[in-house]
Amino acid sequence: MEYKISELVAQTDVPKSTILYYIREGLLPEAKKLKSNVHRYSNEHIELIKYIKYMKQEMGSSNEEIKHALENKNQSLSSSFSMLAPLMQTLSAIPSGAKHYTKKEFIEHYDIDIKLLQQLLIDGILVPINSDDFTDKEASIIRLIEDFKEVGIEYTLIRTYVHHAKILAELEHNIQKQLCSVRSDENFSTLWKIMFETLFNAKEYLFSRYTHNILFKALKDEISKNHHQN
Repeated sequence: MEYKISELVAQTDVPKSTILYYIREGLLPEAKKLKSNVHRYSNEHIELIKYIKYMKQEMGSSNEEIKHALENKNQSLSSSFSMLAPLMQTLSAIPSGAKHYTKKEFIEHYDIDIKLLQQLLIDGILVPINSDDFTDKEASIIRLIEDFKEVGIEYTLIRTYVHHAKILAELEHNIQKQLCSVRSDENFSTLWKIMFETLFNAKEYLFSRYTHNILFKALKDEISKNHHQN
């Protein structure tokens, strides 16, 4: 189906000036030119505009990141993870301005117990960028584990927590593979919105809600128990 630019604006809620800017920047393909002043746009334009809008508003992605992702659009949601490139910094959980240390520098700077560090790496509780690239995020996790140990919380609980994090990561990968299997140019932006919303919205919502429900039930049970005792 073909659209006038006014129809494109109406369907995407993106101004004409912005759409033309995206075309100039190479984020959108050129319109089909019928006459010198008559242009038509396609369903692909609508899907791509929705995708660009989402990435900018929800993910804070730059034009360069989006352009790189779109250049690999035909491979994405198939066998390549190139479309996830704008998300990888966020998914890494490492702030973009974080200071990086070699393993030796990290141990010296934070006065890390080498045996504890090795144990946390083996157990997957620490997941640095690579074997010789550490940040203060890893240091904060080590301090947390030290606090756990100081108050006598069983280390096996932490390992179980990590185990379930790995299971969740595999489930998210399976969601990505399911999306791959139904990909088409028509549902392009919808599939990626599903992936992004799952990773950054649904996960936080579900985890927080279930944690709230369990802790709230424990609180009610404690209040009820105290009431009966009194």
